[in-house]
Amino acid sequence: MPLHVPPAPAPALRSVLTALGSPTAVREARTPSLRAAQGPATPELPLPVHVLDRVTPEGTAVTSLAGWRFLIRCGDRAVAAAETMLTPDGWAFSHFFEGPYIAATERALRQAETMKGAYQPRLLSVPRLYMLTLWLHGDLTADGAGSHPAAADLLVPLAPAPPGIAAHRPHRVAELLPVLTHRVTPAPLLGSPA
Repeated sequence: MPLHVPPAPAPALRSVLTALGSPTAVREARTPSLRAAQGPATPELPLPVHVLDRVTPEGTAVTSLAGWRFLIRCGDRAVAAAETMLTPDGWAFSHFFEGPYIAATERALRQAETMKGAYQPRLLSVPRLYMLTLWLHGDLTADGAGSHPAAADLLVPLAPAPPGIAAHRPHRVAELLPVLTHRVTPAPLLGSPA
C-alpha cells in the first residue's frame, strides 16, 4: 500500500535543519548516536504527532496536534528523531532524542506499506499509558494537523507497548479504543461513592 505522508509545515522542517546545522544543538543533545554519526544527517519521514486527550462518552477519540517528528537518517539507518512544537511564534525545534521508538516507527512504517489500502501515517501518543502508536488514517486528503481517529482507521502500537497490548499488531480504532479507555480511566477510590 502506498503511504501518503502529509507534508510538514515548512517552518518545522527549517527549524530541524537549523538544529542539525548547529554544532551546539547536536553536541548538547542527549543522543549519543547522533553525536557519533558519520556523514550528513538528514531529516526524513515527517509525521504529525497527536496526543489522545480524552474519549467522549460516545466513544470518539479527541486528539490534539502536539508537534511534528522527523526521523534523522545517517547513511542507511535512522539514528535519532527530532521533535518540533507549535509556539506562539510558529513552529520551532524542540529536541533530539533516540531510543526504541525510532526502530519501532521504521518497522511499523515498513509493515504498513505491505497492507492493503492506502493510509496517511501519523503518530498517536497515549501519555497516560506511556504508549505510542502509528496511526494509519484513511482520509488521504486530510491535513496532517487535523481530524480525529475514525473507527476504521488503524492503530499499530509501537514497541515497547504496555503489558497486554501486542506491539506491531494493527488494530482498528473501534477495537483498540475501548481497551485504551478502560486502561486510562482511573478506578474509584475506596470509600468513594460509586
